[in-house]
Amino acid sequence: MAFETLSAQLDRIFSRLRSKGKLTESDVDEALKEVRRALLNADVHFKVVKQFIASVRERAVGEEVLKSLTPAQQVIKIVNEELTHLLGDTAVTLARSSAPRVLLLCGLQGSGKTTTAAKLGLYLREHEHRQVLLAACDLVRPAAIDQLEQLGNQLSLTVFADKDARDAVAVAQPAWQEARHKAYDDLIVDTAGRLHIDEDLMRELAQIKQALKPAETLLVVDAMTGEDAVTVAERFAQEIGISGVILTKLDGDTRGGAALSIRAVAQVPIKFIGVGEKPSALEPFYPDRMASRILGMGDVLSLIEKASQEVDEQKAADLSRRARRAELTLDDFLEQIGQLRRMGSMEQVLGMLPGMGRMKELKNVQIDEKELKHIEAIVRSMTKEERAHPEILNASRRRRIASGSGTTVSDVNRLIKQFEEMGKLLKQVSKMPKKGGRGRALPFRLP
Repeated sequence: MAFETLSAQLDRIFSRLRSKGKLTESDVDEALKEVRRALLNADVHFKVVKQFIASVRERAVGEEVLKSLTPAQQVIKIVNEELTHLLGDTAVTLARSSAPRVLLLCGLQGSGKTTTAAKLGLYLREHEHRQVLLAACDLVRPAAIDQLEQLGNQLSLTVFADKDARDAVAVAQPAWQEARHKAYDDLIVDTAGRLHIDEDLMRELAQIKQALKPAETLLVVDAMTGEDAVTVAERFAQEIGISGVILTKLDGDTRGGAALSIRAVAQVPIKFIGVGEKPSALEPFYPDRMASRILGMGDVLSLIEKASQEVDEQKAADLSRRARRAELTLDDFLEQIGQLRRMGSMEQVLGMLPGMGRMKELKNVQIDEKELKHIEAIVRSMTKEERAHPEILNASRRRRIASGSGTTVSDVNRLIKQFEEMGKLLKQVSKMPKKGGRGRALPFRLP
């Protein structure tokens, strides 16, 4: 995951600070030297690092910080605030304009523009209830139009394309007319990229901008390109003019320096981040939440939002009632696994919980997503009656289920045992007296 190495390094630095209790100016300077080294190792631009360290030091060596009751916490609070400021302070939404609003995507080849165009269209439809038209204006890369059309079909998004057009403007202008005529709210324009910035690329983008006058010109940048991503953003900002950045592949094995440098260098906000391959894996960028994640403080707000999108409140209430009565079935178990997987990978979900990086027992755990698929396959291989009444699963039924799910009888037995243990636990919990009654009170309150 992005920032994993940086987060671990910062956590070690701040843990040493906390252990000292009282801090001196030299303690702060030593810690900031290590922070500087960690940021540079994460591919953060050296000018950005220099300014960041200077800003933190100016605030951190003040008398009211060093003589406070918790000076280490005060320093960490300052780092968090300066990191949030570096990332942009607050989230910046897409500009509003009269319909159709034009969102022009640009960037180098391989940055993920076409996929991002479809993801952005899905996000605007699902979260902002807007009608979106995608325009296939990449006439350079072979199969780019086919890729966008396939994504459009997959996500039920309309794509405007003309495979016989000779230049991108000849597609862009009719696409805008189509969007206007059919009352689309947004027109997302996918453009061609190059392996490097050249005159042809900039000339084509300038022509499209002149023709469409977009409300947003969004640069799509691959976060895994590290410091090169910052250079690309700076060039596009200077030569074509961009209003924001969409940073892709932040779920990959990236050092994260691009996210920390782009806004400061290119002077434009990061508006969205790509956090996975799924069509829904595009999220608005929140500087404060990202800063908290980098510092190991978690991102509970994003986790709550993900949960609220995936969890049906009525089903959750019904599940809670039946849990109190110990009436859960394997269908319920399957539903819960599905909701969990729709929220993203287990690593992403755990990464949003505060302090997970410091929990030794979970730090090096490798969560096998295949295991969840095996569980789903086992449950789906059961009959409706078997899922509702697992007690009827005799040896022959278990052999049939194992064969049908591509697993072993041991796997089936293990799942059934886990489900039975959960049922026993729920029965015990339901019988425990509430707070104020006789016996030990529950550490939590069932709804």
